[in-house]
Amino acid sequence: MSSSKSAVAELDPTSRKKIAPIQVVIYVFLILICITYIFPLLWVFNVSFKTNKEIFSAPFALPEKVTFDNYSFAWTAGRLGIATFNSFVVCVASLILSMIIGSMAAFGIARMRWKGAKLAMTYFLTGMMIPVHCVLIPLFTRFAKLGLSNTITGLILPYLTFSLPITIFIMTGFFKGIPNELIESACMEGANIFQIFFRICLPLGRTGLFVTGLMTFIGNWNELLLAMVFISDDAKKTLPVSLSKFVGPYNTNYSQMFAAIIIAIIPTIIVYCAFSNKIVDGLTAGAVKG
Repeated sequence: MSSSKSAVAELDPTSRKKIAPIQVVIYVFLILICITYIFPLLWVFNVSFKTNKEIFSAPFALPEKVTFDNYSFAWTAGRLGIATFNSFVVCVASLILSMIIGSMAAFGIARMRWKGAKLAMTYFLTGMMIPVHCVLIPLFTRFAKLGLSNTITGLILPYLTFSLPITIFIMTGFFKGIPNELIESACMEGANIFQIFFRICLPLGRTGLFVTGLMTFIGNWNELLLAMVFISDDAKKTLPVSLSKFVGPYNTNYSQMFAAIIIAIIPTIIVYCAFSNKIVDGLTAGAVKG
């Protein structure tokens, strides 16, 4: 008898849980936010297939003829191929170095007992509060004396320096959340400090590495100011600097510029879509451990 009543209750539409008005407002707000972020990207993708005349006459209409001439011109004449390669080399090199050095420094601050741990953490966090503009002239003069100006190495070093504070800050929180029993048991088994770091702490903190790695890669990929100041050779310029060449003082080819923008943002979209779940897991784990 009770099972039949439950079946009737499931079929009765009035027995379903009603959606609260506040939930409707939240859903509408989130949909508007999604449209706000996605619409400009779709519009840029649409106009990248148009001519300048079509952009000004019908900016929101579909292109009359879909061609890849703008993309071909941006890739060849704009030299986006070599610029993409330079950006990839700089970003990957700074990413690997920042993850290795930053995770080691975070491990030393979080898990090793020494008097200067808090002072070292404060020192690294100070780097997050220093604007890039304040160090441009000192870095430029110093690199010129060392022969690092107009070199890929001279661009990797500041990228690495500005990526370390946030990497150390995030990884310190992950390493502090590792149970002490794991490290104590490893010490009782005779593991040294390097084995504890590489075999226990680093694998357990891989989610934090995904988060910091993605933030570092996207931040360095889109960086313009340092690359524009330190690199003058066209063969060594990165992708954001090459994009600036499409904007002239008297004339701008918008269709080709938008095609170049799409080429530039494709790698970041691919990387973010591939590791977006890791970002959510990392933020959730950091919130629970904090």
